[in-house]
Amino acid sequence: MAQENYTVSGKITDQVNGETLFGASVFLEGTTIGVVTNEYGFYSITAPEGTYRLHISYMGYSDKYQAVTLDKSQQFDFEISEASTELEEVVVSADEPERAVLRKPEMSVAKMNIATVKQMPVVLGEVDILKSLQMLPGVTNNGEGTGGFHVRGGAGDQNLVLLDEAIIYNTSHMFGFFSVFNADAIKDVKLYKGGIPARYGGRVSSVLDVRQKDGNSKQFAATGGIGIISSRLALEGPLFKEKGSFLIAGRRSYADLLLKAAGEDNSVSFYDLNLKTNYKINTNNRLYLSGYFGRDSFELGENFESSYGNSTGNLRWNHIFNNKVFSNLSAVYSKYDYDLGITSAEFDWVSSITNYNLKYDLKYYLSDKYKLEFGASGIYYDFDSGKN
Repeated sequence: MAQENYTVSGKITDQVNGETLFGASVFLEGTTIGVVTNEYGFYSITAPEGTYRLHISYMGYSDKYQAVTLDKSQQFDFEISEASTELEEVVVSADEPERAVLRKPEMSVAKMNIATVKQMPVVLGEVDILKSLQMLPGVTNNGEGTGGFHVRGGAGDQNLVLLDEAIIYNTSHMFGFFSVFNADAIKDVKLYKGGIPARYGGRVSSVLDVRQKDGNSKQFAATGGIGIISSRLALEGPLFKEKGSFLIAGRRSYADLLLKAAGEDNSVSFYDLNLKTNYKINTNNRLYLSGYFGRDSFELGENFESSYGNSTGNLRWNHIFNNKVFSNLSAVYSKYDYDLGITSAEFDWVSSITNYNLKYDLKYYLSDKYKLEFGASGIYYDFDSGKN
């Protein structure tokens, strides 16, 4: 008689702050059966009936083990904690058969941990995710002192940049010296330099997928910093008796204040605000609401002024149909506008691009070797070429 197969599924989160962990390895010891968690920390493993030892591992965290008897489909959620390890020696080996199955055949994909980004050299005291990407092979900048990035010879406008699934049309602040991404509000960064998945709709050069933190669901926390050009503050904490959490992170430059104090008529400034909250309805349903608002302003005396900014919003619903099917429904709003004014000529030009996106993604964990991803997406664009 054929042996029955059963499924074990669940979510992997950080023990300290409750953040879901994307890319954690979950496998059954002594077998070649294993997966990595998706963007929301969800995993699903199907294996023949029997007794196994479940092994959870994630770089920088302590490994966790759980004895599992697969005589029925089960759900296990795990919290793992960070670990500090003193290395005595490093052995490089090309033979790793047990975990090779966990590696997906993703060509030209780079994933950056935000903790690593914060350890890189910074300019004027500001951690910059886009400049950190330029340390990767095939990625260059647009020129000294400019924002944006080029991938393998492609132009800057051939990159799709997403923040929590919302399109960011202009990724720079203050003439390109800083990026719009506040490192205190970012959880992970993934850059596709080739072989871009169909769910992104396709781009000529690359896709940069940036995800915001969910917020600390265990305790209130505050982080921040004071720089030469700007200062930042991030607040996060639990909501609804730890069934949800929130994140508020903001930055503001004070170059304009210093110029005014020095008696200058010219002004340059920027600010941005990251917001996110989520609520766990039950084991299988969770709601997320996130947003980003940023703006730059530039003035030359009383004759010339210019400003531009991004605004985004995303309402998401995660639903687990069963231990094999995970779904995400997103309603996304994104807008970029540009304002140029010349007082002496009585000229005021305002242009914008707005899009509304409704998308539904499903992941079906067919077996330990195959995972199907499918869904539907519709996007509406509203172009305003400008008027005086």
